[in-house]
Amino acid sequence: MLKRTRSRISLAAASALAAAAALLGGTAATAATAATATAATTATAATPGGSDVWVAPDGSDRAPGTAARPVETLARAQQLVRARDRDLAADLTVHLAPGTYRLSSALQLTGADSGSNGHKVVWQGSGATVLSGGSRVTGWSPVAGRPGVWSAKAPAGLRNTRQLYVDGVRADRTSGTVPVSLTQTATGYTASSDLLAHWHDPADIEFVYTGGAKVFNDQVEGLGGWTEPRCPIASVSGTTITMAQPCWNNSTRRVVFPDNPGRTVDMVGPGTLSNGATPSAVENAYELLNKPGEWYFDRAAHRIYYYAPRSGPGRNPNGSDIEAARLQQLVTGSGAHDLAFRGLRFEYATWLQPSSPEGFSEIQGGYTITGDTGYATEGLCGYAPGGSCPYGAWTKEPGNVSFQHAQRVEFSGDVFTHLGAAGLELGDGAQESVVHDSVFTDISGNGIELGGVDATDPADPAHRTQDNQVTDDHLYALPVEYHGGVGIINGYSVHDVIAHNQIDHTAYSAISMGWGGWPDKIGQPATANYSHDNQVAQNLIHDHMQTLDDGGGIYTQGLTGSSMATGEKVTGNLVHDQYGFGKAVYTDNGCTYETISGNVMYGVSYADVGSTHTDYRDALGDKDPTLISGNWWEQGDADGTSKGVVTQGNHLIASPDEVPADVTAAAGIEPADRWVLGVRTTDVPSTPAAPMRVGTFAAEHAVYATWNPTYQDNGSPVTAYEVTATPVGGGGALHAEVPAADFARTAYAELGGAADGTAYTVTVAARNAAGDSPESLPSAPVTPGPGTGALPGAVTGVSAKASASAVSLHWSGPASTGDTPVIGYRVTVSDGRVLTLTGRDVLTTQPANHAMLRVVGGLRPATAYTFTIAAITGTGTGAPTSVQATTAS
Repeated sequence: MLKRTRSRISLAAASALAAAAALLGGTAATAATAATATAATTATAATPGGSDVWVAPDGSDRAPGTAARPVETLARAQQLVRARDRDLAADLTVHLAPGTYRLSSALQLTGADSGSNGHKVVWQGSGATVLSGGSRVTGWSPVAGRPGVWSAKAPAGLRNTRQLYVDGVRADRTSGTVPVSLTQTATGYTASSDLLAHWHDPADIEFVYTGGAKVFNDQVEGLGGWTEPRCPIASVSGTTITMAQPCWNNSTRRVVFPDNPGRTVDMVGPGTLSNGATPSAVENAYELLNKPGEWYFDRAAHRIYYYAPRSGPGRNPNGSDIEAARLQQLVTGSGAHDLAFRGLRFEYATWLQPSSPEGFSEIQGGYTITGDTGYATEGLCGYAPGGSCPYGAWTKEPGNVSFQHAQRVEFSGDVFTHLGAAGLELGDGAQESVVHDSVFTDISGNGIELGGVDATDPADPAHRTQDNQVTDDHLYALPVEYHGGVGIINGYSVHDVIAHNQIDHTAYSAISMGWGGWPDKIGQPATANYSHDNQVAQNLIHDHMQTLDDGGGIYTQGLTGSSMATGEKVTGNLVHDQYGFGKAVYTDNGCTYETISGNVMYGVSYADVGSTHTDYRDALGDKDPTLISGNWWEQGDADGTSKGVVTQGNHLIASPDEVPADVTAAAGIEPADRWVLGVRTTDVPSTPAAPMRVGTFAAEHAVYATWNPTYQDNGSPVTAYEVTATPVGGGGALHAEVPAADFARTAYAELGGAADGTAYTVTVAARNAAGDSPESLPSAPVTPGPGTGALPGAVTGVSAKASASAVSLHWSGPASTGDTPVIGYRVTVSDGRVLTLTGRDVLTTQPANHAMLRVVGGLRPATAYTFTIAAITGTGTGAPTSVQATTAS
């Protein structure tokens, strides 16, 4: 049973703060945010005796901090709190008036800043109270000879940043495809020309390796399909490119088991770029400043360059609020307790490790390998000489707001946005803490991080992560820079509850639980840990896995408890419309004792629940114990027990309408808290981010393209995509406008009228009500022309799983596709229906060697049906394969 506490509501305080926000120039949305944020939190009365502290941007640190004479800075407020919080008779509130508080350094909190006698120190904002780590960039002037490009001197104290925001919208760091051919060497690459050596500052450049499933001729690299590592260049001399260390070694020298080629000792997949991988993109060079909305920081000259759009926000930089993220952390706590942060906005912070020689050598979920010998030691424990334990030896993304070994810390009605690391980190030792009614968006990495992944049970229970609650929060449009990040990531923990959140439009998985299951790849048991009794309940997850693959709505690996009674409970969640391949509830390596019950799962690639792994804790050869019961799904597996995996009482659905209304209504943010869904982080919608990973193939007179959709719409939904195929040697381009709804259904576009024998590259732009995004990076060139006429072969592995009114069809793609890849399947039903099936899973299942899954509904009980399936390519339709099934009575 779900157990958690609820906060009481103060509508009077909410109304007062809403009025204040409106009077001080806040928008209607800001006023509503102020009202609802406060209504969702505990009412905080002034402490008897006038112990509360008042702060305002126009206050004075010489003032006493009263309501009539507020102080100006958080640092001064902290000093006043420390003089008053030792023997509280009621909560002590720091009242932060609306406005922006520009922090010169992080607000660092300890036990000396904490509540006492069961009372809290409450940092109370209005919903329009901003804690900013940014510096405003002013004094822009046009750059001679570069129409549309402006430059400004970097603000004092800003030595580096990875983020720039224009009127509250993240600008794009310069990026492009690598302009030379590369051949990998032990220390980097040999280029086909010395072009990069002549660029302004080669040491600023980063190579990015985007992972994912192979689609058409999409270039896929990465350290596994769930990762997007990046390494800086150290230097370029002639055609010799030397990559920065230790990032390069940590990404190319990971130890591989000789008896299990392709697996690394750190046991997280392919795990090496040493197989000749070339970057999918290059970032952060002045020479790439060629698209409106892009920017570049010339650190040597201490100047920032910005390519202004022709219209809309930012067209005149001197008329815009342009913020460079300066601080790496806004608020930190170590040993702090009994604190609350309510109605605050945390904005404009960066993270500079990826810009350093450490780079971003990703493992999973934003964890990276660092240090000079990290590739040979980190996380390897007893598997390699000198291997370090625990798994926590890996480097986690820091939170821009971060608390370690903190108890009873509350975040309610807050907004985390425009951030360059993880949003909020409640690290090792986080206990009895709450994240409630808060919004997380436009964050470079993970949204919320709970605990860590230390492999051993801490001797001191104070180091454990336990009894935390993350409830009724909205996390969306993230991560936007480190695409392997997760909405909510929870390492080893006890009695944590992640419930009633909405997580949508994410680059990778929505929720990730556990760690340390990878030893099963080499026939070893999962790493022991102290986790037990965690709940992931009644969350609403949709439109996830928008960039990377091999994840899911709820992803778990490693031991989750010591029995089915104490293992992780995944119950009542609604997961739908996953883009990348994976599962709705993904039980990955070493995931034991998980209960998956009462969930609703549909529109999720090739499986709703999976996969099963051998449990190597004994010699029985059983699978990791798992209970899959009472779910509404498309997978259709029959009841049964298979070596520890129990499947029972699940419901096959052909439509979401077949799920009881009370089940779907109970998932996601609870009714009283749904005001959170109306919170916006920018006042004026802007154009969306560019699509990613354009893949193409060609047929006679036609070019076909697919891409990863835009999930960062900047306040206005994407309505269409503009697809352009441009002849490499010049000439008339081909164009197609694809409605976003059509692309969601088909996952590809066809551009007819192409000239055979002419090579084309394809770019894609996303469109919303504010206009078009920048164009994507161009695809690799493809050349249309007549093929051999070869059609695809027959599909294989066809099976059917029937209920009384529906059949779940499973099959694998043909062994040979003929002239072009598969773009769809035709299913003929013996009742006369002919169904054409398309979607992103159609494009990825064959190269990824995974099966297809579709449900055919509207069938009569106790009736025999024949289903015939044939593959469709750009050339035509292949040979059919049939399967028979009889529906239940």
